[in-house]
Amino acid sequence: MAGLFMSGQEQETKKERKLKPVEPVYDSISDRVLLRREFTGGLILHSRGWGFHIRKGKNLSYKRSLQWEIDAVSLKSPKQIKTINPYFNNAKSYVYGKLNHVYVLRAGIGITRLLNRKPYWGGIELRFIYFGGFSLALAKPIYLYVLNYSPEDEDYTIDIERYDPKTHGLDNIYGRAPFTSGIANTSLHPGLYAKLGLNFEFGNYNSSIKAIETGAALDFYPFPVAIMSSNPEHSFFITFYIGISFGKRYD
Repeated sequence: MAGLFMSGQEQETKKERKLKPVEPVYDSISDRVLLRREFTGGLILHSRGWGFHIRKGKNLSYKRSLQWEIDAVSLKSPKQIKTINPYFNNAKSYVYGKLNHVYVLRAGIGITRLLNRKPYWGGIELRFIYFGGFSLALAKPIYLYVLNYSPEDEDYTIDIERYDPKTHGLDNIYGRAPFTSGIANTSLHPGLYAKLGLNFEFGNYNSSIKAIETGAALDFYPFPVAIMSSNPEHSFFITFYIGISFGKRYD
């Protein structure tokens, strides 16, 4: 009898667990509660490099949000091609004709405008974004391992030198030098930037942000920036980007 009683009690407990209602996870999307602040960060891939970005926002209304952003991206030339000195087995690859490694820091403010609200069960939310602010290009000179002939030793020495297209060619460049070489000679180019894009937010929860963004950015520098020796210095740089962001909304 005791065994039957315990078996019946276990079955009853299992039934109770199955019938017990599961409490839904609360999220503001179902009742249209407007969370006032948000913070996101993510990765950017653009037509001339890649980098990272962070944003912090504050809702001005149901459809408009004021955003602050910081970008840090690399800036390459589309003509960059890696090569290697074929006459030496241990030679290191380098980009022939490249004068500077260029990196861009942006700090700006902008507006995101809601175009399409996601349904209460989730989906895709579309926003139009526009930003503007300060841009700073950091141009670090390229340093290379260079072969120099020594008449005294009747042999070659390998020296680290700043790349000079007038004296360094395919025959006497051994390869790239360490990145830290010449970092103290980095030049700064302050300027401005503007950005336009579309932000596609997806997911089931309004408080948790997952978004893909695509658009274009324009950087302007009054003091031109040089990347390759074969091209003139440029003041305007237009890039097209796609990025992915993760973050949260909160009060």
